[in-house]
Amino acid sequence: MGMQVRWTGADATALRDALGVSQSRFAATSGVSVPTVKKWAQRGNFLKLSAEFAAIMDTMLARATPDQLERFLIATGRKSSASGPTEMAVAWTASNADFTTAAADLTRKDLMLDRRQATQALLGVALGANLLEHVERWLFSPDAGPVPQGGMGIGLQEVEQLENVARAFRAWDDKYGGGLRRKAVVGQLSEVNELLLERQSPEVARRLRGVMAQLAETAATMSWDSGQHALAQQYYALAARAASIAGDEAFCAHSLAGMARQLLCMDSSAGAGDALELIRIAQERGEGRLGATVEAMLYTREAWAYGRLGRPSAFQRACEKAWERFAEADPAADPFWINYFDAAELAGTIGGRLLEMARRTPTYAMEAAEQITVAIEMRRPDRLRSSALDQLGLVEARVIQGELEEACRVGHSALEAVEKTKSDRVRVKALEVLDRTESVKGVSVVAELRDRLRPLVAT
Repeated sequence: MGMQVRWTGADATALRDALGVSQSRFAATSGVSVPTVKKWAQRGNFLKLSAEFAAIMDTMLARATPDQLERFLIATGRKSSASGPTEMAVAWTASNADFTTAAADLTRKDLMLDRRQATQALLGVALGANLLEHVERWLFSPDAGPVPQGGMGIGLQEVEQLENVARAFRAWDDKYGGGLRRKAVVGQLSEVNELLLERQSPEVARRLRGVMAQLAETAATMSWDSGQHALAQQYYALAARAASIAGDEAFCAHSLAGMARQLLCMDSSAGAGDALELIRIAQERGEGRLGATVEAMLYTREAWAYGRLGRPSAFQRACEKAWERFAEADPAADPFWINYFDAAELAGTIGGRLLEMARRTPTYAMEAAEQITVAIEMRRPDRLRSSALDQLGLVEARVIQGELEEACRVGHSALEAVEKTKSDRVRVKALEVLDRTESVKGVSVVAELRDRLRPLVAT
């Protein structure tokens, strides 16, 4: 597939068509004036966009759904309607179970991608049987990796240092979000994988696989948070495989839950069905070995899928199970990587799902606001991304309730948190708030909030 070198007026128009929005809506969401959008449409391929406008188009393309991206690529001649997934999409679906080779291929290609190429890697997100069959084969097949050769091996002290590095990357991502250190994580992952190709003691090899799992899961989160969904899905798969081989079924389940959450954020019933199946696999594989906190987290993902599928009774049962298991949790006994799932995270996750249901059934808005408010009040100050998502969710809940003054008060506070994180997920959520306030934009306080919000979603 040829890679885009620069944006033309025709490309920008093709993107607008792929997104299915009018010129005025495209202008509002991108922060570009309507006359400029019209000029792009009129001059087409004869007009080359400036670096500033090209960057805005890059950002909007990165936020497109896989279907929208495919329409764009077909319209611009960069993909035929019959072509298959990108090369990046098949790294972990090979018939062999050699995860070190898959890791080497994935990290090498990733490190070679530039920003525009990475955007096109969005196309490879797998769904349906193409995802689930490969996941089960990938997880349940014995490792068929090459026999380690040469090398003197490393000691446990060096492994501990690598574990600390992985933990530091995770803490940084939990705090800020975004993809600022993504390449550093991928580079470290590649180096750990090379160590596994050398002769190591069984204990060192096991712990190195655990480090790989940690780094791959962080790379997945960062890739997703910078709009690179196909890469994220593959790193989640790699994390699950590495954790499974390391004998850490709890972290394997956590990685599958991350993959499920990514699908749930794609806002499609097909993705919700796949997510539910991924959670089932995680629960079955880790039965009796997950711990109460991890199980509570998995129930929230299950509830999310039921909510997306329009099954409120099943949603409520899953939420109740999540609260029950969380009440039995012992944080002191939990692995460090699940410490983010505290009472604030539980309330915020459930509140966010209630908010999604409130978009169809407004009566859920009050309960959503109550849960999200609890999350805001309990959030640790170092969770900037989560705090921003909470506050933006509360804005939307208040708008649905018709409490516009309160929505805007919370909104201005939320934007202070938005400005502190480079998270693409936060900006997508901010764009949703912009969309949800479209119908009340004539109200002065709402117009003021939208004026402040608009440039933030265009950067």
